Amino acid sequence: MHPIEGATNPSGSWGRIPHVTDNEKQSRHRPGPARVLLGALSGALAGFAALAVAEAVAGAVRPQAGPVVAVGGAAIDRTPAAVKDWAIRHFGTSDKLVLQLGILAVLALAAVSLGVLSLWSRRAGTAGVLLFGAVGALAATRRPDSAGLADALPSVVGAAAGAVLLYVLADRLVPRGCGPGTPGDGEPWDRRSFVLAAGGAAAASCGAALLGRRLSGSTGRTAAASRRNVVLPAPGSPAPAVPKGAQLRIAGISPFVTPNDSFYRVDTALVVPRVDAAAWRLRIHGRGVRRPVTLSFDDLLRRELIERDITLTCVSNEVGGPYAGNARWTGVRLADLLASCGVEPPSKGGPADQLVARSVDGMTIGSPVEDLMDGRDALLAVGMNGEPLPFAHGFPVRMVVPGLYGFVSACKWIEDIELTTFDAYDPYWVRRGWARRAPVKTQSRIDTPKPFARLRAGTVMVAGVAWAQHRGIDKVEVRVDDGSWQEARLATEDTRDTWRQWSWPWEATTGSHTLTVRATDRTGQVQTDKRTRTIPDGAAGRHSVVVTVE
Repeated sequence: MHPIEGATNPSGSWGRIPHVTDNEKQSRHRPGPARVLLGALSGALAGFAALAVAEAVAGAVRPQAGPVVAVGGAAIDRTPAAVKDWAIRHFGTSDKLVLQLGILAVLALAAVSLGVLSLWSRRAGTAGVLLFGAVGALAATRRPDSAGLADALPSVVGAAAGAVLLYVLADRLVPRGCGPGTPGDGEPWDRRSFVLAAGGAAAASCGAALLGRRLSGSTGRTAAASRRNVVLPAPGSPAPAVPKGAQLRIAGISPFVTPNDSFYRVDTALVVPRVDAAAWRLRIHGRGVRRPVTLSFDDLLRRELIERDITLTCVSNEVGGPYAGNARWTGVRLADLLASCGVEPPSKGGPADQLVARSVDGMTIGSPVEDLMDGRDALLAVGMNGEPLPFAHGFPVRMVVPGLYGFVSACKWIEDIELTTFDAYDPYWVRRGWARRAPVKTQSRIDTPKPFARLRAGTVMVAGVAWAQHRGIDKVEVRVDDGSWQEARLATEDTRDTWRQWSWPWEATTGSHTLTVRATDRTGQVQTDKRTRTIPDGAAGRHSVVVTVE
């Protein structure tokens, strides 16, 4: 079609209407740097809104159903064992925080990218937000502790809120026209409307986040109140007093009893479960259970409690690593409880050789029934160092078994015990390449001097701890460089289920030296010098430190 002669143009003058080419139209609609930044801001606000609304809904439904926790849990479940082991070695107890920050960083980057994309296609941008919501919903409903479709609600509702907000903000950044004097010329987007919408969305999102925190906190406050109200009965079988010589007075050595707030924590829970003791129940059932039972917390406290000093060790502990600790545990003897349900060990004809413990967070841990009923002090623990279990260590009830690594014994926040067989069921860690049975290996550690310490020539006290739970430590030896092994002085033994401190006075000479330690357990087994990884059944090898003497 040709321009009409004599027609008026928008400025009011007579003449030919200016012809606008396709390239000029695209140039006018192409977002400049400022609009791209605002698109990125729109995506970030939409992402924040989605997470805030999702967490508010999760607070009302179930805190563990929040998208960050659900996706993080799914990531942990699908991470290869070697990668988990690497994360624990490099980040320690901060590994969960690193994962959560990583998830938030990915979500932030995705949100910003979708915000920029929405400048070209609002439908594509909002569809991207909804896709992330679907991923969160799927992760929440596939978790072992999922409550079903209700767990999908936080991610679905949050994504819907984020998608609507992104569409609204992106709409305010779209040019309204192309001719002179229209918003598509000097004023390509509705600044006032965008600022009002963005500001209102940010305020509403902050309110949703605060609401979510408040709702989630209400559950935690109920659990905290139930813990404060717990009064542990005096144990019917108290632990003997720790012998005076069990704690050496040497600077730098690990204390014989590890304080609760210093005790290591290694588990897969991104959010520490906070369980109301009044509502807690434990079900015992399965093969060979002639009298299935469901117990309340009060039922457990009415049984005879015993008190024992027991050292725990994590299978992820590298040679010389920090994931070992000793505490005084109070609880019910697990063998007695199983026997009261009619359970017999395999050696006496019982049909079940594996006890599968299930946690409120969906974790499953398998333990050999024979080991639990062989006379060792395997406990359903309710107390730690004279107080109810801390939440981070399993309140209200957890398992503690001397002589076994935690991944085959130390179920925290336990709520279900099923008697089965190793052939019939593989628990969480076994499905990921770890061993079915994992007795603690004989280990020793140099606590002082520290690696790369600079020392003065003369007498230097070398000291540390050694452990071989349920076997006991009989000897510790230290070697300097490639010299002969020198026997260290052992502290007084508390029990064979606890670690043992040791010390050795070294006449240090100038130069760089390597100190190495090895232990011998009560069976006569000497700690091996062959290094192995933590996977599949615990690290092996001898700990050494390099120091410089001046």
